[in-house]
Amino acid sequence: QVQLVESGGGSVQAGGSLRLACVFSGNFFSIFTVSWYRQSPGKARELVASITSVPRANYSESVKGRFTIGRDHPTKTVSLRMTSLKPEDSGTYYCKAEPEEWATWYNGGATWGQGTQVTVSS
Repeated sequence: QVQLVESGGGSVQAGGSLRLACVFSGNFFSIFTVSWYRQSPGKARELVASITSVPRANYSESVKGRFTIGRDHPTKTVSLRMTSLKPEDSGTYYCKAEPEEWATWYNGGATWGQGTQVTVSS
């Protein structure tokens, strides 16, 4: 059974930096694409960044050039380094792990973490 635990959220001034971490517990970390989403009050949850097993990273246009996603297999951790933070980056950040399509033998589905709060003040 996969579980995800996020950490690293906090309050920063605009222009500051934070590093979020998502620790994966369970087996077969290498078959999962892991993504970071965020949600602000009254808004839909949006994809921020994802990283595949290859690994290949993808970013939303709003964070491209400011955020960096990375994965470390020995520690089963996916990090999100956030720089030049803006007030609009505020929200609850969630980690999601989803098995990739080629892993047809795997029976589980996607798993979400509980989230970590990020607040950026102007």
